[in-house]
Amino acid sequence: MEDDALLGDGVCVGLKQAGFTVDWVKDGKEALSAASAGWHDLVILDLGLPGISGLQVLSRLRKDGHDIPVLILTARDTVDERVAGLDAGADDYMTKPFDLDEVSARVRALLRRRSGRAEAIITHGDITLDPAAHVATLKGKQVNLSHREFSMLQLLLESCGRVLSRQHFEESLYGWDEEIESNAIEVHIHHLRKKLGSKLIRTVRGVGYTIDKQA
Repeated sequence: MEDDALLGDGVCVGLKQAGFTVDWVKDGKEALSAASAGWHDLVILDLGLPGISGLQVLSRLRKDGHDIPVLILTARDTVDERVAGLDAGADDYMTKPFDLDEVSARVRALLRRRSGRAEAIITHGDITLDPAAHVATLKGKQVNLSHREFSMLQLLLESCGRVLSRQHFEESLYGWDEEIESNAIEVHIHHLRKKLGSKLIRTVRGVGYTIDKQA
């Protein structure tokens, strides 16, 4: 959530290259509406938004009980401003100028914390997933996955034992401005099964897909 067009575009491009799905809004009212809707896993928030300030957006979110992780990304770099942002409910705080690799690393750390996972590498049987390097391996051998296949596998592995719906995948894997083919999720599932084993992902008919927890 950033109102500077050049900076916002740079952050979006950098995060997409790092494997994230990104939606961008440019004023406080849109930011509050998007963050409250429950579609997203994390918010990157500029404090200098027009309409409603970033700090007001954050305060409203926390007052309304939304626990979505928030990373503040701002030019306001005094100690008092950092304290105010963190006390208002931010989970992390970065000041401009910043390095996009560090932004991506902090986003991964916040998402890892939210999922209750301490380790950076995700392991399930013979499968390992390294979100930072965007590398998946099966029995020690690297598996070539598309961006969306990798993201889908990560969602499933982080939610072992839970059934994820088709809608959940669509909201997680595609941005607002991206067209979704009617069978896109089924195609991604088919490819993952072909590359990683037909029994890895279980279909729960009429509900969605899951990877069962290991015994």
